[in-house]
Amino acid sequence: MRYFLSVLMTSVFFSTAVMASDKKNETVDDPYLLMDLLGATFEQIQSDSVEEISYRQMVEKSIDGVLTSLDPHSGFLDQEETMEMETQTSGEFGGLGLEVTSDKDLVRITTPIDDTPAAKAGLQAGDYISHIDGVSVMGMDLNDAVKKMRGKPKTKIKLGIYRKNKKPFSVTLTRDIIKVQPVKFEAKEDIGYLRVSTFSGNTGEMLKEAIEKLTKEIGPKNLKGFVLDLRNNPGGLLEEAVAVTDLFLNQGEIVSTRSRNPSETLRFSAKAGDVTNDLPLVVLINEGSASASEIVAGALQDHKRAVIAGLKSFGKGSVQTIRPIPGFGSIKITTARYYTPSGTSIQAKGIEPDVEIPRGKFEAYPVLTGYGEENLDGALDLDHQPEAANPFEEDDKEKEEDTKTDYQLDRALDLVRAIWTAFERKE
Repeated sequence: MRYFLSVLMTSVFFSTAVMASDKKNETVDDPYLLMDLLGATFEQIQSDSVEEISYRQMVEKSIDGVLTSLDPHSGFLDQEETMEMETQTSGEFGGLGLEVTSDKDLVRITTPIDDTPAAKAGLQAGDYISHIDGVSVMGMDLNDAVKKMRGKPKTKIKLGIYRKNKKPFSVTLTRDIIKVQPVKFEAKEDIGYLRVSTFSGNTGEMLKEAIEKLTKEIGPKNLKGFVLDLRNNPGGLLEEAVAVTDLFLNQGEIVSTRSRNPSETLRFSAKAGDVTNDLPLVVLINEGSASASEIVAGALQDHKRAVIAGLKSFGKGSVQTIRPIPGFGSIKITTARYYTPSGTSIQAKGIEPDVEIPRGKFEAYPVLTGYGEENLDGALDLDHQPEAANPFEEDDKEKEEDTKTDYQLDRALDLVRAIWTAFERKE
């Protein structure tokens, strides 16, 4: 009883002291004073938390909490995650082949990467992961969810999936080493088809080689133009986006990045030499086209070098910078915004196609409305109830035309031929 009264009196005294100082401290922004507050909080957690947690864990989670509250693309990366990030941008890494973000208390698939376990299992851009091996992801930190999905190659993992217009279902995948082939190409009779799935190292150089091979295969006299397919391309390295765009331009600005400090604005411009000799170009985008792919589409659209076709892009117009923290890992922080040559920010707006092309239902490029940067939650809502987690309205009965062909690509090829015909008549 005495112990209870002692704790109660201490609690009352502490609460009264805090209330009395609230007004005085509500505008305090002194980092040293606030570090004392953080230290006192850590001490309280250490002594009273029902589960044990180390000071390092508390610091790392605190940093991650601050960063993730800024925007969905910032966060803390421990040493293991930092190494994996470096490996991923090189074009080879282990896992399922998914680009993900946090949204609606769940993990949302931004893009399944081509020819990976995720893509082969039929996972789609816009799917929500609700469970990982039977464990709900609700309230789970995104980094923790990603860690659970990683693992040794050839090991299995079971994911619970929510998909628009479908009942929740599960899918079992086998982890593998993900070797991303960023560029694929194919001759479509008299048109060169170029598929860029991500912007990793050497993407620009690989695309240049693909253009040269297609030009030789089809023949310079027969070649009518190119289709550059950026659908479901989640982005990647800024320098590779610039290199890809530069292949199709003779001059002019490609993109600028602007931070809080105007003096830190960076501008990237094209060098002379269009490797396609100014042949007709159609760029395909959709709601899974984000970041670096939007830089390419935006620049080519502003310079009127290409016809942008498909559906509105994702709308990620921000720049993330990795800042190393020696001995601990790194922080990923949003440091600037991308601007197209006309000075337009695509953040939360995306690139509007010049020609909107709807398409039938097919595995590789699914339809999903209301999917873009503006729909992302900035942080997890821990009070959200599981039964309300399904992000799709039950009464939404929108049906898609079922077709076995890539309708969008077929129309893009038609566009190239139409542009070629108009171009030929002018000459």
